[in-house]
Amino acid sequence: MKTAQPFRRDRARLPAAERRRQILEVTTGLIAERGFWGLSMQDVADGCGLTVPGLLHHVGSKDNLLVAVLEHRDEADLRSLAGELGVPADGLWTEGPSAVTLPQVCAALVRRNAGQPEIVRLFAVLEAESLAPDHPAHEYFRVRQQRILSSLAALVPAPADGRAVASQVVALMDGLQIQWLREPDTFDLAAAWDAAAARLFS
Repeated sequence: MKTAQPFRRDRARLPAAERRRQILEVTTGLIAERGFWGLSMQDVADGCGLTVPGLLHHVGSKDNLLVAVLEHRDEADLRSLAGELGVPADGLWTEGPSAVTLPQVCAALVRRNAGQPEIVRLFAVLEAESLAPDHPAHEYFRVRQQRILSSLAALVPAPADGRAVASQVVALMDGLQIQWLREPDTFDLAAAWDAAAARLFS
């Protein structure tokens, strides 16, 4: 009961947009720790100082909350990646000649991911769980995978098979990230990527 009163006071002060941001951040941490199937709406509500009905007022349902978390993280990562590469977020994946190369994009992605292990773990857990057709993020990850492959393939110069190169890049990056997540204290993700990329892009 001692923690409930501050939560109620905080609830009254937060604007809707800030409250939504808080909900997404709390949910992100919980899913990264437990996976979607281990996520309790009560725990999310407690972490935000809300009742479950109050939480549902903001997100609608547990499935909606999951998709909102994924979309929020993808948008944040896109803005960060574009900023690091010095290009507009809406112009990062464009048709025709690009201001950035595939090796530059991949190196920036790895640097970004190396600085946010909790987010990488979140996506790794959910991507594995969502292989089940009845998972609420199954379609989200299917579409996301196709979008990523197409975006990376567009950066592959001719005459190489862009789709094949993109598939190899994603497989390599995902595999290295899994090794890093298992042994973060001894596995240097950025160094491992640099060594692998030198061979892949040679």
